[in-house]
Amino acid sequence: MFIIGHRGARAVEPENTLRAIRAGMRCARYVEVDVRLTRDRVPVILHDAGLERTTEGRGPVGDLGFTDVRRLDAGKGEKIPTLEEVCREVRDRCGLFLELKEPGSEQEVSIVLRDSGPRDLWIVSFHPECIRAMKALCPKVRTGYIFSRMTPDPVSIAVDLGCQAILPKYALITTDLVRTSHASGRKVIPWTLNSAVDILKARDLGVDGFATDDPCRARDYLRENPR
Repeated sequence: MFIIGHRGARAVEPENTLRAIRAGMRCARYVEVDVRLTRDRVPVILHDAGLERTTEGRGPVGDLGFTDVRRLDAGKGEKIPTLEEVCREVRDRCGLFLELKEPGSEQEVSIVLRDSGPRDLWIVSFHPECIRAMKALCPKVRTGYIFSRMTPDPVSIAVDLGCQAILPKYALITTDLVRTSHASGRKVIPWTLNSAVDILKARDLGVDGFATDDPCRARDYLRENPR
């Protein structure tokens, strides 16, 4: 069962910064980040559409050019990184889960990934249209369908999209969902697991990996509780 550092390691460093990614890489097989576009269509790493929660800026990131976005403090003096910088940081050291937040950003993202993307890469999204577009632009990339509410048949959606995994919110995980997904050849990768109880329960349910805000603590939970 592999560990994914959620937004790098957001429990210990400012989320989605290079500092958080370095912290996540210490203990996780993968780090996960979120990508959006600036006004001049530079792919940058930011979870929210707005800048207020994680930076000193205000308003949508899409209203600012990259030069202005780059001036903002994202915590502890960190800057909002570009997707290219993240790819360089993880290359040959760690795998990457990249969440597409905005339909219509796929072309710009795919250009960066073709030039700089790590070998161990997953593209994931809540938006089916993002997954379809990335499949067309990068046919060999592995993809995952994220969902936070139970739909009638999320595994069928993943199969239809050609995804290799489903990424459900942890509360939606059941034995039947894991069994059905595995029977279809899809991995099950829930989010976001931070307690020992949740992590060990997920392991017992047979998930393939999980996202966590504190990868080193999650690794310790697993080491302290071997099967």
